[in-house]
Amino acid sequence: MVLVDGAGTPLGAYLDAATPSEVKLLEATLDTVAVRRTGQPGRPRKRPERLIADRGYDSNAVRALLVRRGIEPIIPARENNTIATHQDGRKLRRYKRRWIVERTFSWLGYFRRLVVRYERLIETYAGFFHLACAILTLRVVLK
Repeated sequence: MVLVDGAGTPLGAYLDAATPSEVKLLEATLDTVAVRRTGQPGRPRKRPERLIADRGYDSNAVRALLVRRGIEPIIPARENNTIATHQDGRKLRRYKRRWIVERTFSWLGYFRRLVVRYERLIETYAGFFHLACAILTLRVVLK
């Protein structure tokens, strides 16, 4: 699970086994983010203004969790979810910017060690993953 900003720079990541669904890992992923507002003293901010997610996150409980945290959810509803809460068609127009997240995953795919997980320990894999995220961040910053 990776959380990126509007330019595709990784802000936070949470690694776990492949079996849990994205809905169960969302809160842990949000807790990994520590973004400091420019010019603002004090503690780092723990939440983005809005979260654009795919249909894998379609859950009324997830939308309510995001609203409680002060995050605007932009999550399209699945076809079988007829009572999706916190939905507004005008907000879903922002979903077209989801390609930025997919581009970040593509950038991570350039690191061959991450494409196929050869490591048995998740700590080793996490080290390589965070190193790749650091390199991507440096590429954006030094551009």
